[in-house]
Amino acid sequence: MPASAPEPETVGPDPTPGGPVPLIAPREGTPAPLETPAELADAVARFAAGTGPVALDAERASGYRYSQRAYLVQLRRAGAGTVLIDPLPLADLRSLDEAIAEAEWVLHAASQDLPCLAELGLRPRRLFDTELAARLAGFERVGLAALTEQLLGFTLEKHHSAADWSSRPLPESWLTYAALDVELLVELRDALAAELERQGKHEWAAEEFAALVRWGAQPPRQRADPWRRTSGIHRVRGARAQARVRSMWYARDAIAARRDSAPGRVLPDAAIIAAAELDPKDERTLLTLPGFGGRSVRRLARTWLEALNEARQLPDTALPVSPPVEGPPPPHRWAERDPVAAARLARCREVVTGIAAAHTLPPENLIAPDSVRRLAWTPPEEISIATVAEVLRGYGAREWQLALLVADLTAALAEPA
Repeated sequence: MPASAPEPETVGPDPTPGGPVPLIAPREGTPAPLETPAELADAVARFAAGTGPVALDAERASGYRYSQRAYLVQLRRAGAGTVLIDPLPLADLRSLDEAIAEAEWVLHAASQDLPCLAELGLRPRRLFDTELAARLAGFERVGLAALTEQLLGFTLEKHHSAADWSSRPLPESWLTYAALDVELLVELRDALAAELERQGKHEWAAEEFAALVRWGAQPPRQRADPWRRTSGIHRVRGARAQARVRSMWYARDAIAARRDSAPGRVLPDAAIIAAAELDPKDERTLLTLPGFGGRSVRRLARTWLEALNEARQLPDTALPVSPPVEGPPPPHRWAERDPVAAARLARCREVVTGIAAAHTLPPENLIAPDSVRRLAWTPPEEISIATVAEVLRGYGAREWQLALLVADLTAALAEPA
């Protein structure tokens, strides 16, 4: 933590003289996943009768499956215990959502799980994000295992975090791991809430959590031209070569969606880039390129060649064009394009860095870096505390952030060049 930061207090059980205690099994044992409507109805009744916050987590199969759906949902509540739910055989979990609608939901890194929970009909009205709370409180290590060890004196194993949770049946050790992710989540929430209260940041956290709830309630945004995110595309020069990337990306995506497989398991990004650069015309040449050596990839050689040929046949008018630039240019170009704006950005960044350090916050949690760039590139015509606040509020800044920043940012913007 920064030298000037107040050291977070350890709340909860003190670690034993021999060090933190390994947490190896849930206190009521590892439950079997619920799979039937009757089992779900019983869990709904238990959680409706429970008290206090509800701890939630979800396991996906990132890197294995095409979708980001949840393949296991874990919940725990006082008076209800822990349940594991297999959502695959169940239509949705809206009945559970209704049962816990009025409770505060406790998640760790909520932005990762809210979309897949929403697919199942689970949408929080109030939440507490333990990772975000730890960031606001100034902790350097904000992973669930690190926080549980530091604040509660227990260690968690995280060796199944990258497992293929879509596989069935799930091994007993995986189920234990999943249950332990919610075992102490409410206790961790209480420890972090006490720390935020001690530092005078509890209202800041409340605003951040409310913003997360609003974000989670919105439908996911579809990214324009997703093929442009192919790793290594910066090496591909020319519109025709970019058309080859686009054509192969969509061919791969269609196969991945049909198989419900992660696109990178169908064909690595590096293979798409290599083919786009060389533009092979025959199978023999294609299969000599990096990434095309696997048996499943070779079986699809005709598909890849057809995609390349499709790009080859496109008229010039159908080739990719650079997307319109939204917002300011990359900061490294500012000094050349607009030295005055570059100086404004430097002053604004200095303000953010200084205030973040004074309050033991990561600068990116004090204000989104993109908001600072946009403000510095295009400040309001009349620079005042009111106009700067209005601009930042339009970018999504919360009131606690404005209270800390606006006066100093206004002064930085108004400073003569």
